[in-house]
Amino acid sequence: MSDPILLSLSGSLRQSATNRKLLREAARLFDPGTHIEADLNLPLYDGDLEDGEGIPAAVQTLADQIAQAHAVIISTPEYNKGPSGVLKNALDWVSRTEGRPWAEKPVAVMSAAAGRAGGERAQMVLRGYMVPFQPRILQGPEIHLANSSKEFDEHGKLTSDRYESSLRTLMGKLRVEAGF
Repeated sequence: MSDPILLSLSGSLRQSATNRKLLREAARLFDPGTHIEADLNLPLYDGDLEDGEGIPAAVQTLADQIAQAHAVIISTPEYNKGPSGVLKNALDWVSRTEGRPWAEKPVAVMSAAAGRAGGERAQMVLRGYMVPFQPRILQGPEIHLANSSKEFDEHGKLTSDRYESSLRTLMGKLRVEAGF
């Protein structure tokens, strides 16, 4: 059997975002495997755009990556008590593609945020957003990285053994769920 393909979706577009760092740490702990970082820099969903031009190529690429991945990890910041608009927009667009790329896909969700709850509310809302897609979302351990800007060293590695241990456990469960 070949190495698994792990796709990560960051709810933040910033390259140095703590959600991206968290996903990279998750991929490191998931290894071995091929890690692909999805590009969520998509046009805003617009039914007129879809009707006139069809599904944008970047959206179809994302849907294809989801379909081809053995497992998906998603990390979102918390904006106004919910996931980022970037992430919601990507989910909305992918829902418009042919097939069901999320169906039965093993998925682990996590969050990194500046606040003391670490994006817990955003993660709860995200889990609700995923229900219509029918993936296999792991139930834990939950990763809510609070005060996230202080949780990584200069190389992007988690500095807390507690967070790393929980993330290692979650990635181990995701490997098993993906059949590896």
